[in-house]
Amino acid sequence: MPELPSTETVELLGHLIAFDTVSSRSNMALIDYVAARLGSLGIVHRILPSADGKKANLWAMIGPDRPGGVVLSGHSDVVPVEGQTWDSDPFTMRCDGERLYGRGTTDMKGFIACAIAALERHREAPLERPIHLAISYDEEVGCLGAPYLIDWLTNLPIPPAIALIGEPTSMRIVNAHKSVTVARTEISGVEAHSSMAHHGVSAIDLAGRMIAGMKDMEADLADTHRDDRFLPDRATISVNRIGGGTAVNILAGQAWFDWDVRGIPDADGDTVLGRMDALQQAVAGPAARSHSGVTIGTRVLANVPALAPESEGAAETFVRALLADFSNDACAVSYGTEAGQFQRAGMSAVVIGPGSIDEAHKANEFVALSQLAACELFLDAVVVALSGQEETTLDAGHG
Repeated sequence: MPELPSTETVELLGHLIAFDTVSSRSNMALIDYVAARLGSLGIVHRILPSADGKKANLWAMIGPDRPGGVVLSGHSDVVPVEGQTWDSDPFTMRCDGERLYGRGTTDMKGFIACAIAALERHREAPLERPIHLAISYDEEVGCLGAPYLIDWLTNLPIPPAIALIGEPTSMRIVNAHKSVTVARTEISGVEAHSSMAHHGVSAIDLAGRMIAGMKDMEADLADTHRDDRFLPDRATISVNRIGGGTAVNILAGQAWFDWDVRGIPDADGDTVLGRMDALQQAVAGPAARSHSGVTIGTRVLANVPALAPESEGAAETFVRALLADFSNDACAVSYGTEAGQFQRAGMSAVVIGPGSIDEAHKANEFVALSQLAACELFLDAVVVALSGQEETTLDAGHG
């Protein structure tokens, strides 16, 4: 196996890193750059703007319009660098020995660079099945862009069959990951002077009762649903931001808290959301009967489904055949990706990509050159397989 990636991939990654695509900012400059690059080579592509036009997904394809296509999927956005101490400019890629440093090198512009370079390198290959490139926006804030791109893919005249999501797995097969649900619970109480507490209802007090009830819910789910492939081996409910009130001597009229669920396939965010109405009624009901205006409501901000293992799934079968010469037992991870969204849309999916998740989101994020080389080798093998792959493998669906 080569230890160094191609010069083209490294140079392309440097260009991608230079685009500051933190999720709070637009990714349009990066998308326009990739589209122009692919277009100059005659590669079919399409920009799919967001509703407000500030961001966009990108789709490209090489090969024939035939069933059994493979999607190479990655997200263009990165996490912020504020508050982190970097040894160099995070948006200027730096090579130091066997590593490339920069925001997004691992999560996950390294894979995107490999995938774009593969399309360019093999654009005239005698493919029997197409290769689709899918670049999405806002993955880091809840996989918000991917559903629109996936919906577009599934409505193609001949939609792809499987999806390979290039999140950093050190080029190991990941066939299961946790779900991610992000929500805000908002509470309206009744303000009153704290010396006359019986005249009001503290929204912060109700928030505390809600949080306690949610931790009880977490414990109950842990008693009934465990999956030792994950660490931790259960669904977790975490309250991570909270606010409310106006003064120390006034019962809070308003309060809110943001929370998330990292769910396992059998106990995910939908499971928790299904129990929230009963909990909200139990907490707000007694106070609401004596004080009008007391309410508790929850808004879902993001809801990313888990990736569940597929029995003899087409994606895992396909990838395993390409990695037959390597020890590559499928594993599960506790972070979420758009793989669960592809799976929910009917495509078989696995996660496999260069770099270690341990380096993601940190200062001095890096990807090893050897990981990019391994990814290039893998994508070359995808091309070879799609130039002569038997139909039964890629048309198998989930199994």
